[in-house]
Amino acid sequence: MNTNTTAAATPAITPADRPSLRYAWYVVLVLMLCYTLSFVDRQILSLLVGPIKRDLMISDTRIGVLQGLAFAVFYTLAGLPIGRIVDTYGRRNPIAAGIFLWSLMTASCSAAKSFWTLFLARIGVGVGEATLSPAAFSLISDYFPKEQLGLAISVYTMGIFVGSGIALAVGGTVVDAVVRMPALHLPILGVVATWRLSFLLVGIPGLSVVLLVYTIREPLRRNLLRTADGRAAELGLWDVLAQVRTRWQAFTGLSVAMIFQSLASYSFLSWAPAFFQRIHGWTPGQSGRALGVILLIFGCSGMYVGGSLCDRWQQRGIREAPLKVTMLSAVGACVFLGIAMLVPNPYLALSLMAPGLFFQAMPIGSAYAAVQLIFPNQVRGQVSAFFMFILNLGGISLGPLLPGVFNDYLFKNEKMLGPSVSLSIALASVGMMIILPLTYRHYRRDYETMNSVLA
Repeated sequence: MNTNTTAAATPAITPADRPSLRYAWYVVLVLMLCYTLSFVDRQILSLLVGPIKRDLMISDTRIGVLQGLAFAVFYTLAGLPIGRIVDTYGRRNPIAAGIFLWSLMTASCSAAKSFWTLFLARIGVGVGEATLSPAAFSLISDYFPKEQLGLAISVYTMGIFVGSGIALAVGGTVVDAVVRMPALHLPILGVVATWRLSFLLVGIPGLSVVLLVYTIREPLRRNLLRTADGRAAELGLWDVLAQVRTRWQAFTGLSVAMIFQSLASYSFLSWAPAFFQRIHGWTPGQSGRALGVILLIFGCSGMYVGGSLCDRWQQRGIREAPLKVTMLSAVGACVFLGIAMLVPNPYLALSLMAPGLFFQAMPIGSAYAAVQLIFPNQVRGQVSAFFMFILNLGGISLGPLLPGVFNDYLFKNEKMLGPSVSLSIALASVGMMIILPLTYRHYRRDYETMNSVLA
């Protein structure tokens, strides 16, 4: 960055410049639909663990790799250059291109003939989905004032639970239907197992959502760092890294806490359907519908309450509000989800999963908002991508993997899936409880510094 560049306030925005709140919420809902679609496409594999293991002859550990590592590594790596594109050029076109790619690659999973071909298809899904959140966070931050950002991003990230819920409820019903069908004869693919049809049914419709993205207008960028003569500063990669270095304690603490939160979430989401099918003898449709309803109701309500609580505490002057919401989440999820995976009755397990998912969902939107609130506009896409790189590389990779590893190498019994998931959730929750209090003071300092500069 030029040495004459200084932090200066963004010029006052007139009412004519500011988009209407109604349109801002429309943008959030469109982006939430995109996020929902992304989670349908990534989550559908969790319902197909049984037939995939049987047809491709792979272990629980490799299933964990397909659900986590294959997706997460390239999802996170691709997000870094995409964040640069988002901050430099625009946000709408990367989202549209990403939706097209991940929908196409989800459909291509139907053609996988081995672990490695399915692994490559999952990489493509990850690269496509990497475009969405860095661009979406940046867009939403320019449409809403900071006092409403926690709730706005929480509504966007409800797509996690809406998408997972739809994938489980509708996808489970579809899986029940297709597995009873005889082998299919498809053009090019030839004779295929019927479970492969599920990937086609969830992948192809996403191509039409690309058109909806083009109803979003690029908003005026706000909270910019400016040069001494008032122009928006152009920040290079080293300048972005310098912005992170000045906030490294808050950024690192928040990132590590959310690695643990993501690990616990993906441990549960990746293996809960198999838990009910393997331990309690439920069909994919039965487990999918039960879990889907709980995710839709309690996951979304947890996000809404968490975002609202974060905004309310922020307005009362509690600057580290997003971190305190995350601490509350860690305690509740550890107790309810940890026990739910150990009880012998499936209906008691579901009754404990409901409040567990409520707590688990609370901090997701407010944590992403927390990152936006301590960085200037020019770096938000890249910092969001870096943040997601850290937490997803750890959370999405280890979350699905750990229960599989515990099952294969610690308990050495596939019927011990419940304790394997419970142990993963407990370890992650304790990690959150340790790191968060150490981060409060640093986050509060960086929040106050950022808002005094751009006030």
